[in-house]
Amino acid sequence: MVDPRISVIDDRVRKVGRIIAVSSGKGGVGKSLLASTLALILAGKGYSTGLFDLDFTSPSTHVILGLKETRPLEDRGIIPPVVHGLKYMTIIYYSGGRATPLRGIDFSNAFIELLSVTDWGGLDFLILDMPPGIGDATLDVIRLMRKPRFLIVTTPSPLAFETVKKLIGMLRELDIPIVGVVENMKTGFSNIQQEYRKLNVKFLGEIPYDPAVEENLGNVDRLLKTVFAKEAEKLLEHLTG
Repeated sequence: MVDPRISVIDDRVRKVGRIIAVSSGKGGVGKSLLASTLALILAGKGYSTGLFDLDFTSPSTHVILGLKETRPLEDRGIIPPVVHGLKYMTIIYYSGGRATPLRGIDFSNAFIELLSVTDWGGLDFLILDMPPGIGDATLDVIRLMRKPRFLIVTTPSPLAFETVKKLIGMLRELDIPIVGVVENMKTGFSNIQQEYRKLNVKFLGEIPYDPAVEENLGNVDRLLKTVFAKEAEKLLEHLTG
C-alpha cells in the first residue's frame, strides 16, 4: 500500500529552487557546521533559505545556531520558525534533549512524517544536514525529494576518503548530481585533492582547521567572522551558479 504522505511531500517542496544535501561518508568531518554556515551565508546574501537537520539521532545544528525559545507554528501543517534569517527545522523541537534512537524503518517513518507536514513555502535554497554515512536518510532523500544535489564534506584523512569514495560511487550509480567535494580541517599537505580528481568529481576547495570555530559555536555573528566561514563563502559560486 502506498503511503499517502509521500504524495504530499512533492507539494511541500514544489516552491523550493534548489535542494542541497550536505553529506559525508563518516562523522566528525564538520558536515553540520558547513551546512549551517552555508545556510546562514546564503540567507545573509538575500537568498530565501531553509535548513533542515536530518540527523535525527545526533542533531547538532541547534547548538551551532544558538537556538533560543523558538517553536514551529501549526497552520495546515508545520511552519518552520525563522532563525537568524533562515527557516529552520529540527527534531529537537519535539525530542528536546532526549536521545532518539531510531531503527531504519522508524527513521524513514519519522522523516516522511516531518517532511510531509513541514510547509517550507517559497525558498531559493533548502539545505539538508544529512546524517553521516550511506544509510536510510540518503536513500530516502533520493527517493522522496525532488532533484537533490549532494555537497560532500571530507577531511584529509585516508579513512574519510575511503568512506566518501563509496558514497560517490552510490550516487553515481543512481545518477544523482554531485556538486563536488570540500576538504575540511586542512592542517598540512595531503594528496586528497588528486585522489578525488581521479574519481572525476569536482574538488571545490580546502577549508583550514580553525580553532576559533569551537569558541564561537552558538554565536552566529562571531561564527560568520571566522576563517572557516570566510572560506565556506567561496563555495557559494558552486551552489548559486
